[in-house]
Amino acid sequence: MQPGPAGNSLPLPASTPAETRIYAIGDIHGRADLLREVLERLDEDQRRRPIAYATEIFLGDYIDRGPDSKGVIDLLAERLVRNHSVCLRGNHEELMESFLHDPSMLDSWLKLGGRQTLTSYGVVPRFDGTESGDDLRQRFCRAFPRTHQLFLQCLKPWVCCGDYLFVHAGIRPQVPLEQQTMQDLLWIREEFLNSSLQHGKYIVHGHTPVAHPDVRRNRIDIDTGAWRSGTLTCAVLEGTSIQFL
Repeated sequence: MQPGPAGNSLPLPASTPAETRIYAIGDIHGRADLLREVLERLDEDQRRRPIAYATEIFLGDYIDRGPDSKGVIDLLAERLVRNHSVCLRGNHEELMESFLHDPSMLDSWLKLGGRQTLTSYGVVPRFDGTESGDDLRQRFCRAFPRTHQLFLQCLKPWVCCGDYLFVHAGIRPQVPLEQQTMQDLLWIREEFLNSSLQHGKYIVHGHTPVAHPDVRRNRIDIDTGAWRSGTLTCAVLEGTSIQFL
């Protein structure tokens, strides 16, 4: 295990349940190559350090921008079945799902990297005026595997374990969890990022790229911009400590 930013292990003001280890993986964005490497290290870590309960939590944004979104979902769909991994919904998955039902969402999706996702499924957009948004949507629907549709249906908005709350973007401060909106869970930035309040749970999130894991007293951001930085972060939470694979 590689050392974290301040040594082998950092203490956190939160704890996992007894005999429980959590592997939290940040935004992947089409980098199936990096995901394979992380999964290999994760599996090796579990073989080397067995524990009663180990779970994998993926924080969303599996698609767009990087070259192999289809390959990422292939890997995660298998992981979900074989390892009972927890996969959260990200704002990019929301955009793709919206386009699958509504062609008017195409421009919004393309602005955030949707073209790379379409291409990874073998659907190359034609922007020469010969294809409407609905034509492209229909081609994408035909190319989109049933297993991937089922994968999307399994995505969760958030998950709690011990003192930790795992969510894609964050939460609106001072709003009870059950009253949080999907807009905030998937898209929030400044109001959450700038808050020094304690949220009742220690928040583990992605969505906002950082150069290295950003550890605060009330949250940690583990989106290290994998699609362009080449660094996909896996945080390992056990007891009150955090390390990085």
